[in-house]
Parts: sequence; structure tokens; C-alpha cells
Amino acid sequence: MKEKKKRRMPEIGESVFDIGYLLFDLIAAILFFTKADGRQLFYLYGTLTLLLGGGDAFHLIPRVDRALRGSTPSTEKRLGFGLAVSSVTMTVFYILLMYIWMATFPGLTVPPVLFVLVWGTALLRIILCLFPQNNWLHREGNPRWSFYRNAPFAVTGICLIILNLISGNTGNYGLWKMAPAIIGSFACYLPVTVWAKKKPMIGMLMIPKTCMYIWMIAMGLGLLGKI
Repeated sequence: MKEKKKRRMPEIGESVFDIGYLLFDLIAAILFFTKADGRQLFYLYGTLTLLLGGGDAFHLIPRVDRALRGSTPSTEKRLGFGLAVSSVTMTVFYILLMYIWMATFPGLTVPPVLFVLVWGTALLRIILCLFPQNNWLHREGNPRWSFYRNAPFAVTGICLIILNLISGNTGNYGLWKMAPAIIGSFACYLPVTVWAKKKPMIGMLMIPKTCMYIWMIAMGLGLLGKI
């Protein structure tokens, strides 16, 4: 049975933002692939962007549906499944971001410990996301398992922050900005994973978190005319 509710402006605004974000990802991916001209870097960026938008679509589309038409058990299950999918794709996003760093700065080398940590913590998070104890299909989820899967993910993010601090402004590409963008995304994402179930308004932090991802993609678009 559908849970009827009055549509509120914040929910409508969030839905418009989510749709705009998914369209941005699609257009950016098309630009990366059509303008790659044989350059591996931009094929990687295109794949990264499609993965990000495609994974996020699994949970954003049910969110838009819930905001505009109300909640049903089916919507909640699709939303939970979508969160599981996006948790995995978001992890792969950071693995690809490491390879993008390597393709952008071929003269620099990823410190072996960071390379191992990125792959190790990313794979650990993906494995943890597959456990049924996460209760993905239930609205309440599992706060303890949320911590288990996000602790290694935070380490993955820290590794990418360090990588971009190492490269700094090499080549005058401005990719040092990747570090604050990643910091900003985690600063918005982690409070949501900890407190959003008890305080739903904290979930609004996902909007600035998404803006950080848009910023990361925009940095890649900015390289199209430089490399």
C-alpha cells in the first residue's frame, strides 16, 4: 500500500537536483568518449563517469519516485538495492581514480603502500557490502555493518587524497583540487552513514557530497583541452 504524503518543496528540489546530476554525468561521459581521440586518460574518465552516474541512478531514481509519488514497499526495496549497488560502484570509482592519476602523471609513481591499500581496502569494502547482514532491503539497515563497510572506504579515500597531494599542481593541471573535493565528499558522506537513520535531515548532506563528485568530473572535462 502506498504511503500518501504531501509533496514538499525540499523533496521536489532534491529530485530536480538528482535528475540534473544524472544528466550531467551522461553528457560528461559522452564528451569524454567522443573527444578522447585515442587518449587512454579520457576513456578512463568516460568509464569513471558512466560508472558513477549508472551506479547512483539505482538509488536516485527510486528516491525521486518516493519524493514525487510517495513510498511503497517496492520503492523502499528498490532504494535499498540501489544503495547496495552504488556502494560498490562508488568504491570502484576510487580505484579508477587512482588509474586516472597514473595516466595523468606518467612521470610519477604511486607509492607501493598506497597502491596496495587502495586495492586492499576497496576489495574489502566490496566484500563487506555483499553480506546479508547489511539489511540493504530494509529501511532501518544495519548501523554496525554500515561502520564495518565504511571504515575501509575511508582509508581508500585517504589514499587518493595523499596521491593528489603528492602530484600537487604538476603540469599546471590544477588537479591538486581533487584532494579538497575528496575530503569534502567524505565529510558529507560519513555523517549520513552514521546519523541519517535517526536524523533524516542529515541526509541532505548528500547534495553537497554529490556536488563534490560533479566537481571531480568537471576537473576531468577541463583537461580535454590541456592534454
